[in-house]
Amino acid sequence: MLRSRPYAGPVSDHFDGTRFFAPGQPSPDRSLREILRWQREGNRAPWPKRVAVTPAVPPARSGPARVTMVGHATMLIQLSGVNLLTDPVWSERASPSRLIGPRRVTTPGIAFDDLPPIDAVLLSHNHYDHLDIATLRRLQARHRPLMVMPLGTDATVRRAVSGARIVTADWHEEVPLAPGVAVTLTPANHWSARGLGDRRRALWCGFWIDSPAARLWFAGDTGYGDGAIFRAIRARHGAPDIALIPIGAYAPRWFMGAQHIAPDEAVQVFRDIGARAALGFHWGTFQLTDEPREEPAELLAAALATAGIAPERFRAFRPGEVFAEG
Repeated sequence: MLRSRPYAGPVSDHFDGTRFFAPGQPSPDRSLREILRWQREGNRAPWPKRVAVTPAVPPARSGPARVTMVGHATMLIQLSGVNLLTDPVWSERASPSRLIGPRRVTTPGIAFDDLPPIDAVLLSHNHYDHLDIATLRRLQARHRPLMVMPLGTDATVRRAVSGARIVTADWHEEVPLAPGVAVTLTPANHWSARGLGDRRRALWCGFWIDSPAARLWFAGDTGYGDGAIFRAIRARHGAPDIALIPIGAYAPRWFMGAQHIAPDEAVQVFRDIGARAALGFHWGTFQLTDEPREEPAELLAAALATAGIAPERFRAFRPGEVFAEG
């Protein structure tokens, strides 16, 4: 297991000199007693071993915004001639081990060999279902992309991916990717860890993507809290054309509520951020929590109906599906 070294940097409004935190929001930290309570409850729903996927074959480049779902938090974003991957995981398990841990239920929505040239990888945090060393090594060997990540996350990547081109940034800092295309790290209510002793020693984030074609926001993993961070993102950046919002890994709520939003909260995030369209990710690929596999999509549809929002404006994004503009 590769553990990250503790981040060392100046104190800020979300770093106390030792650990990062989301200011004014509920703590996502859980005790061993709480973890054991969750496991003893035994409410985990059965999932299918495999769900059929028809993989997409994306174009080499796209001018208009085009998003293809690979699975979980991995999406190919193509816009203004730039190709980006969010939290790429092509491995069979979201785990430090090849033998145990959450196993893929859906094959990747794009075969690795069918990927177009990848210009940049956006890593939201260092959890194993988002930062997969085996996949990063494959991307480095094939594409040598720029890897953009929040403070402290680079310790894991530098140790494991030889020659990686890495840029780290703090919340609200902008990283240029190409002429007219840049990403800004946005706050999230979450946490980080690769091992037992490094909890919240690296930062976590979402990504705001500015381009001539469109403005996209990838929320990363996040709880809702009081919703202040989402309203602040809109006040700072405006409303995105497309929002990528997590909708799964939320049950049981007493355990997951501070770190993962449920579908009804995802709809509230959609309203807070003011997006024209949204795609729901972080569901249906790896069973991380208790809810049935299809429940996030079902509850999303119900929450949209209750809010009076047309279902086509916010859909549960499935591996191999494509959202294209223009």
